[in-house]
Amino acid sequence: MMTISDGWIAVLTIVVAYLLGSIPMGLILTKITGRGDLRRVGSGNIGATNVLRVGGLRLAAITWILDMTKAIIAVLIGANVGGAIFGAWCGFAAIVGHCYPIWLGFRGGKGISSLFGVLLITSPLAFITCGVEWLIVALTSGYSSLGAVVAFCLMPILGFVIDINMGWPFLAIALLCLWRHRGNIKRLLDGTESKIEWKWKK
Repeated sequence: MMTISDGWIAVLTIVVAYLLGSIPMGLILTKITGRGDLRRVGSGNIGATNVLRVGGLRLAAITWILDMTKAIIAVLIGANVGGAIFGAWCGFAAIVGHCYPIWLGFRGGKGISSLFGVLLITSPLAFITCGVEWLIVALTSGYSSLGAVVAFCLMPILGFVIDINMGWPFLAIALLCLWRHRGNIKRLLDGTESKIEWKWKK
């Protein structure tokens, strides 16, 4: 039976996970490398896709890895406190932080890179499946957002197959990321979505 102390520890862990997720890695990297304020260039988004547009593939890859890492740390802390399922919920909290960072007026990224950080720790098989899918779709279509949307749809299915309890945080993550990509989905349907330029350096 969970005690009051255990409950406070769980709440504190969720808050820590959110704060980890809210660290704007892309914004920090573009500023220190002289690319300016990421919120005022490209799409205005602070995620790796916009970093790719203004800083090239190398800087985007570093951003992606760092955004994955903060989610990985959140999941590992949560799993250590309350087990694998709680770790996945902490991963969700980190993605909420990435999408709605308190430091930036709750205007953040769209969660795809942090999502892969959660998948890597909670289910390597789901990580590989969604990763291969995203690469195939993004590279063949030129639309990173299309690969992401397909991954969001796959993720809860894979979660429920792995474990019924793991399916719920996976579903929450997928729904959040779909909501964050609602503008991309509309542009994909309208045929106005921008394609990615795969350039190593800018």
